[in-house]
Amino acid sequence: MSTRNPLNIGASARAMANFGFSRLRVVAPYDVAFREARSAVGAAPLLARAEEYPTVADAVADCPLVIGTTSVGHRELQHPIRRLEYGARQIRRALPETGVALLFGSEKFGLSNLDLSHCHWLMRIPTVGTDLSMNLGQAVALCLYELARDPRAVRARPAAIHAATAGEQEQITAMLLDALRQSGYIQPRTAGSTEEKVRRLVRRLAVSGKDVPVLLGMLRQILWKLNS
Repeated sequence: MSTRNPLNIGASARAMANFGFSRLRVVAPYDVAFREARSAVGAAPLLARAEEYPTVADAVADCPLVIGTTSVGHRELQHPIRRLEYGARQIRRALPETGVALLFGSEKFGLSNLDLSHCHWLMRIPTVGTDLSMNLGQAVALCLYELARDPRAVRARPAAIHAATAGEQEQITAMLLDALRQSGYIQPRTAGSTEEKVRRLVRRLAVSGKDVPVLLGMLRQILWKLNS
């Protein structure tokens, strides 16, 4: 997410190639030449295939489970947070049945509160001090190593998806926010924080894919009534 140094993207691609992961998505990178990063030793084809997206929402739209990474520091987080070894275990259990997006922030600032609002839960690599954070390439390598310790995680292919995708969850979020604005619930002064809270709430509901049309139909009816 908004990586500043193309070498870090190259190092991340190299780690992915080393541990058997192949799908790299990059959100709003600062350097357009990241595909030529010299740090992607042995991973040039993977880096060439990297997909670019303008926003986190676009990048994770087809992923039923989105997990953010954070060093915590002094931030007040609104998500469940798990240490790497426990989080990786849950990801390994999920991978055979569903797609999982692992989200990393920029080297300087990490993931913003808005980025985190797209996540279902967070994972952290324990370091000696709470103020310390890891280099992006190192963090990616550690997370993927922990996942690859079980070879089934790399070989796994998503089966039928039963949970709502991030894109469907964002549809629900957008319509719910529209209804809340029109009803007067959202105040201009706190609109930003309210949007983040609503997005997190929708993800905590764990909506199934088959329930998405029902919820969207309800919200459309509410909006129609508000506009009539």
